[in-house]
Amino acid sequence: MTPPESVTRAEWVREALECHEASLLRYALSIAGDPDVARDAVQDTFLRLCEQEPGELQGRLAPWLFTVCRNRLLDVLRKERRMSPLTDVDLETRPSEIPSPAAAAESADSASNVLALMQRLPANQREVVRLKFQGQMSYEEISAVTSLSVGNVGFLLHTALKTLRRQMLALERPEERELGSRIA
Repeated sequence: MTPPESVTRAEWVREALECHEASLLRYALSIAGDPDVARDAVQDTFLRLCEQEPGELQGRLAPWLFTVCRNRLLDVLRKERRMSPLTDVDLETRPSEIPSPAAAAESADSASNVLALMQRLPANQREVVRLKFQGQMSYEEISAVTSLSVGNVGFLLHTALKTLRRQMLALERPEERELGSRIA
């Protein structure tokens, strides 16, 4: 290979590519077992070489190339090991993470029902529910905002949630609504 002082960086990289690409590809393939992964690692190695100064690697270019290629492959293989590839069978039998239209509609209905039922709660219960679930506040923070005691906040929240659960259950199961009206 031509001494680095007498060539441009582009010529130096081109010569390194011609001298070492084939052996580097064989080496990468022996580690990766996948020709595409091997080619990508070799390409990354030569891209890294483009960033180097020719004089810095004088006399140790080949070991540097193989070390960089090996490290790149090990990084890729480590990453792939953490990922579990899906087979066609997995794709066909795995349930979708996106809710079905029916589930999405049911969820939207439930949310609108809860909001409508919340309007029936007393104002102080509505306020603590909103602060707790929309504001993500602790009982202590709600107490500071509302000037209520922490115990009172807990009581109001418990009462509101109990009322909402009972009313939601009655909406979902009309037969229990009739039973509840007979008992009351």
